[in-house]
Amino acid sequence: MRKKARGESDKPVIKTDRQTTEIRSSSPPSVTSWKGEGRNIALLLFLYLLQGIPLGLISAIPLLLQNRHVSYKEQAEFSLVYWPFSLKLLWAPIVDSLYYSRMGRRKTWLVPAQYVLGVMMIYLSTKVDVYLEGSPNVQALTMAFFILNFLAATQDIAVDGWALTMLHRENVGYASTCNSVGQTAGYFLGYVIFVAFESPDFCNKYLRSIPQPEGLITLSGFLYFWGIVFFISTTLVWIFKKEQQPKLPEEDKREVEHNLTIIDTYKLLIKIFKLPAIKWTVVILLTCKIGFSASDAVSGLKLIEKGVPKAQLALLAVPLVPLQIILPLFISRYTTGPKPMDVFIHAIPYRLMFGFVYAGLIWITPWFQNPDGQFPFYYYMMVLIIYALHQVTVYSMFVAVMAFFAKVSDPAVGGTYMTLLNTVCNLGGNWPSTLALWAVDLLTWKTCRTPDMAPHEGNQCLNATETQECTDMGGTCITDLDGFYIETLICVCFGLFWLRWGQRVIQRLQNKPESAWKVHVSMPK
Repeated sequence: MRKKARGESDKPVIKTDRQTTEIRSSSPPSVTSWKGEGRNIALLLFLYLLQGIPLGLISAIPLLLQNRHVSYKEQAEFSLVYWPFSLKLLWAPIVDSLYYSRMGRRKTWLVPAQYVLGVMMIYLSTKVDVYLEGSPNVQALTMAFFILNFLAATQDIAVDGWALTMLHRENVGYASTCNSVGQTAGYFLGYVIFVAFESPDFCNKYLRSIPQPEGLITLSGFLYFWGIVFFISTTLVWIFKKEQQPKLPEEDKREVEHNLTIIDTYKLLIKIFKLPAIKWTVVILLTCKIGFSASDAVSGLKLIEKGVPKAQLALLAVPLVPLQIILPLFISRYTTGPKPMDVFIHAIPYRLMFGFVYAGLIWITPWFQNPDGQFPFYYYMMVLIIYALHQVTVYSMFVAVMAFFAKVSDPAVGGTYMTLLNTVCNLGGNWPSTLALWAVDLLTWKTCRTPDMAPHEGNQCLNATETQECTDMGGTCITDLDGFYIETLICVCFGLFWLRWGQRVIQRLQNKPESAWKVHVSMPK
């Protein structure tokens, strides 16, 4: 056998009488090897984890506010911080198209977004205790965490795009896994871990032998720590991780989306919106969750109001994680046919029923409270079972609507099409939740009663200030009529009427031909 000369290629060579063609090996690098794809997978997991931290914190703040007796109108005001992830389609084309080539297409946005996130968290750590002290400054908290979520949404756009080019073409499917696992881990740290270790009751009961007035961590300390982590990690990514611009295969170059300018992208979105089928789909997506808004947005805060420790509620999310992983895999078996939205329609009555279930749970919660303010183990088991059954209905609707999006999206502009539908779907959950929180106080009647149980004129315990004034003069805020129960009844009734109309519209949408969902665009020159 002839020995290879130095520099001779190990790749197979095909010789013809006209030319010699070298065939490159297309086997993807191993995802388990650090020298292969392992380091890219690890980096993506870490970037998505960082993204999940502010998302988890944003979910924890309402629990802290509820313990400080803010009004539900103020909770509704804070709920606006969830909106950036539902509206990121508005600036996503700009993030995808404008960049500084020497820095890299994705790092142009990723690095500044994460730096500002870190700086904002460090600055907020010096102010957050003042914002929460006494009567909480909900407006300042809303503005600060809205900015954090806007930056996290921008980082998400950049990381999603980078994942598609950072990974080898055959390994790009792992991008969604990194997103799911990393963001869930970050959310777990920012929500469950923070709420548990911030709670003095939880720490004194399970982690300390000598009780202390504070938890093991504070909100200001948590923000400062992760602000430093954001700053250091962003610097390391900027310096050491090089971004390479891959050469697209010819079949990808022919796809419309790869050739669109910013203006072209916005024009494409408008064309998609103008499709009659999309117009009705948008109406369905923006109204289908109104019936669930009271139970989804208010019930958890009502449990805290009834005395359930916020740390215990947060920890109930832990055993639900395996269920949330298994459910989509199981439900997807029933959404792969030509009519995936049948599962969506069938799940609605059961999810509406949970409005009454949660109302009943909140009603009976005080009966389970011990004299020391704690709740027995079997009460938490009952809550966990209710949560788990509710998740079945939630994920049935979620998996079905995602399957429907995948079925109707025009492959020529699939990414933009799917992003548009996902944005509308998220917005359809956010605005009813904000409205539901805002309406609770309007439907609630409270009075401040003095020690002799006489009503105090002029104080209706509408917010934290009036509640504190009532307490300071020795009185007690008494709820004469809880607006949550009225709101639940209104939402469920609306949901049942919506179902009678909505299922007919959904069936018509499912029966539309494929051509009804096509958007006619010309290739940019």
